[in-house]
Amino acid sequence: MSRSGDEPPVTIPRDPAQEAARRELSKRMYHENDPGWFQRALDALWDWIDELFSSASTATPGGTLGLIVIIVAVLAVLGALWWRLGTPRRAPVSAPALFDDRPRSAADHRAAAEAHAAQGHWNQAVQERMRAVVRALEERALLDIRPGRTADEAATEAGRALPVHGDRLRAAARDFDDVTYGGRPGTEQSYRRLTELDRDLERGKPRLVTGAAGTTADGTDPNSRQGAAG
Repeated sequence: MSRSGDEPPVTIPRDPAQEAARRELSKRMYHENDPGWFQRALDALWDWIDELFSSASTATPGGTLGLIVIIVAVLAVLGALWWRLGTPRRAPVSAPALFDDRPRSAADHRAAAEAHAAQGHWNQAVQERMRAVVRALEERALLDIRPGRTADEAATEAGRALPVHGDRLRAAARDFDDVTYGGRPGTEQSYRRLTELDRDLERGKPRLVTGAAGTTADGTDPNSRQGAAG
């Protein structure tokens, strides 16, 4: 029996229709070419970056070009700081000892320093030359032999015995610490300064006051010397 044209069409309520559509679309055949979870996550990341970049370029004077200029400028500043200061390193809680457990003479340290310098190994050359400086002072009894001494301590103590070289000794200790613990590369210039200091110290006369006689180590009376200068 045919349906007359004035009868309303058969309709399905909204909720059952939506449920039927969801069941149909959930079938595997409709999702064979869908992107995987990694691709979806990557797409979401790029959408977030694009939105962030667009928002930043809108807020930056000059738009996208202005934002690019700012980013390049920031990277240039960071690069300059990295080149000037070197890779950041955590400062040691206490400076390690200047020498290792193997006792060597000043001549041994000088020979090692020269060998490193000949090969352009300036870090090791600076370290060995500073050790030669301190060992030579110990051999002359201007410093007591103390295995746990640091470069800064050696420079301070030696500066009392050889005050004319105090500033250079402290600068040498800083060079040693920068190379050994600060992450800065040694240079030929710093090595040459240490070498010159080592040679000058060999010729230097100490001015240590003896408690009993009240004279300096070179046999002169510091009071009479001050009077002559006045």
